[in-house]
Amino acid sequence: MFGNLFEEEEEEEGFSSTSSKGRVAKGGDEPPPPRGRSSLCGIKNQGGTCYLNSLLQTLLFTPEFREELFSLGADELGCLEDKDKPEAKVRVIPLELQRLFARLLLVDQQSASTADLTDSFGWNSSEGTNQHDVQELNRILFSALEHSLVGTSGSTFIHRLYHGTIVNSIVCKECGNVSQRQEDFLDLTVCVCGVSSLEEALWTMFVEEELFEGNNLYRCAQCNRLVTAAKSAKLKKLPPFMTMSLLRFSFDFAKFERYKETGRYSFPLTINLRPFCEQTDGEDSDYTYELFSVIIHKGGCYGGHYHAYIRDIDELGQWEEEVKKVCESKLQEDDPLSVLTAIIAQESSKSVLLDQLGQKLMDKIGSSWSRKFRKHYGPIGKFLQSHNEVFLLVSNGTRVALKTNPSSPVTEPPGPAEQTTNSDPGSHWFDLNDSTVTSIRESDIEKQFQGKESAYMLFYRKTQLHRPSEGNEQHMAQEENLKLQQMREEFEATNNTVELRLHLAPSYKLENGALQPVSRDSDGSTALSFDRRKTVGDLRLAIYQMQELWEGDMALTVAKSLPAGLHLYNTLTDDTVSLYSAGIYTNTDLFVWNGREVCGGTVQTGAEWEPVLLTVVRPFLGENVEQEARGFAGGATLGEVKEALGEPKESLLCQEHKGGKRKEQGAGEGGGASGWRVFPPDDMQRTLKELSLKDGDFMLLCLLFLLSLVFITSVKHDVILQKMITFLSNVSLPQLLSEVKQRAIEELQLQEQTPGKILSNAAVHNHLKYTSTLKFVKLIKCMHKKQDLMLFCIFISLQSNC
Repeated sequence: MFGNLFEEEEEEEGFSSTSSKGRVAKGGDEPPPPRGRSSLCGIKNQGGTCYLNSLLQTLLFTPEFREELFSLGADELGCLEDKDKPEAKVRVIPLELQRLFARLLLVDQQSASTADLTDSFGWNSSEGTNQHDVQELNRILFSALEHSLVGTSGSTFIHRLYHGTIVNSIVCKECGNVSQRQEDFLDLTVCVCGVSSLEEALWTMFVEEELFEGNNLYRCAQCNRLVTAAKSAKLKKLPPFMTMSLLRFSFDFAKFERYKETGRYSFPLTINLRPFCEQTDGEDSDYTYELFSVIIHKGGCYGGHYHAYIRDIDELGQWEEEVKKVCESKLQEDDPLSVLTAIIAQESSKSVLLDQLGQKLMDKIGSSWSRKFRKHYGPIGKFLQSHNEVFLLVSNGTRVALKTNPSSPVTEPPGPAEQTTNSDPGSHWFDLNDSTVTSIRESDIEKQFQGKESAYMLFYRKTQLHRPSEGNEQHMAQEENLKLQQMREEFEATNNTVELRLHLAPSYKLENGALQPVSRDSDGSTALSFDRRKTVGDLRLAIYQMQELWEGDMALTVAKSLPAGLHLYNTLTDDTVSLYSAGIYTNTDLFVWNGREVCGGTVQTGAEWEPVLLTVVRPFLGENVEQEARGFAGGATLGEVKEALGEPKESLLCQEHKGGKRKEQGAGEGGGASGWRVFPPDDMQRTLKELSLKDGDFMLLCLLFLLSLVFITSVKHDVILQKMITFLSNVSLPQLLSEVKQRAIEELQLQEQTPGKILSNAAVHNHLKYTSTLKFVKLIKCMHKKQDLMLFCIFISLQSNC
């Protein structure tokens, strides 16, 4: 059931030499989180090892067991580094147990792994996911330890601490002969069914007699016949630690199935075993035990979950309610030292990011530092530095912690302010539930008297036991703790390193409403890796050092690369905040300039000035149409755009996209465009942002287009105007050249008598020649200079055979 846990002595090298092969290491590169508010370390569940975790935590919080284990050195146990050497005798199980206990005691992590320990047990992958009985594990683990420690100074410590003796007596009622037999026990298995408490069960076991009478007589060796007799049992030798296993699981012979006893079964916090002992001439302290661990089972007889309530005898942890009392007692809202100390002490990590300290202060007292304390104490950063006897800056100065704070093993020990004030040392209880450790009260133990979640094993210790001297476990975790600290720092540095793109002002020019690189061969940016936990001032200093020739002010402005070019948004002005608080992330663009102008041009910043990249369309006489991508500031008016294009007398028509990619010219209809619209004169004072112009929209330039139709067709002005506006509002650019061309032919009546056939170029030329007037010729010349769209369409129709 437990692999070859009990077979270590049969293997020359111990089990780890083979059992760990093929095991896949779990977890990634991220180091484990630090301990929580309790300052105690939990144990990771491998899938079904909650029973193992509960037992291991109980043994860890047994000072005498822990110190006996740590008193064994490498001269007796060997070294794990030599476990694969054939000639070496390495006692792997106690060594791995030492390493695990050292991690649980000293390494600053939320939970420790038992993978190496279970590997030393010889467990395969399925053993870690199958749940077993914790009482059986307790017996097998102790047996394995005793076998493993044969020949060492610790070969008897399990027996000395946990083994007791029961004497069974049978008294003949005829001759008075007493027959006795002694038996060793590691734990007492007590009945639950039919009894209401532990004391009642012990009374039944060790006080009440069983009579042999009637058909159930006893053969007396002295009388040499069947006689009436009385059988009883007494505790002869009491061990320092008494383990009680409650028979919660029973078998129903009527239903022929197992079931769990969930009725009320009480047990005391302190118990006197004198009434159950053979000899009672000692002091009460020799028989009095106090409860220090309760392993609890939640669920039914076919499955469930184990966790443990454990009393912190050595005061290893920080009981949560006492922490709250200390913090509340220290809090004086008019004293900034008191307030900041209380805020940091209440954090689970026992530290606070500098950038978050101000907000936590606001949440705590309802007022900001600037309003309440700055006048008398200066900036908060300066206050922290001036009280370096209390505050400690860590993580490269991005976090603040308390020097007197109950610390992780790599910092200073707790100071008087954080010590609990309970008058009974070691009276605090914790619920150790795999990786989670929480504070509980003694009254919570009564909740485990009954129900589906109830006590399963009870661990008592003699009240006369004194705390043993410290062992040598301290040095065992130092190297691992430093390694873990280094891993955390490296992980934090890696995860807090941002890749920035710096754009230096001398490499840019202001053109078409946006910043453009001076050189076409380079985008003008410089890559920089930087820790975002550092401040804006640190970044500014680093850039100064990179740019030795930089003179004058330096402004760092968040930029964004848009289709029209680089645009600037907010400038980082507070040098005391971190890049994280300033909203700087990987791939952020930062423009480095003087904050006023670039190459003599004033730069407008902010979202309202985001440039828009428009496609300006200029038709020519001939087969081609000129298209130019041109950027304009979003805050520029339409009139300013007209002026910038150098066509002040032209009307502007804009095609807007409404989702979907526009098809190339000549690719057919549609393409996701919304059509063309004519901007009225009133729109000339509106900005491109107000007109909702977007990147990729088309701007068509058209000179006196409608007027040309008036002269050519001699049709009433307003009729043609309305006619062509309607037409232009319902066609997209792919339709425009073909449909306008056809409409021009129809409007000029350039068709032959045969419907559907277009006149030849010569015929059209003659038609125009004899119908032209002097005014029309002048108009033609004017339009030719301005490259009017209508002339372009007519010209195509004259040269095309369609």
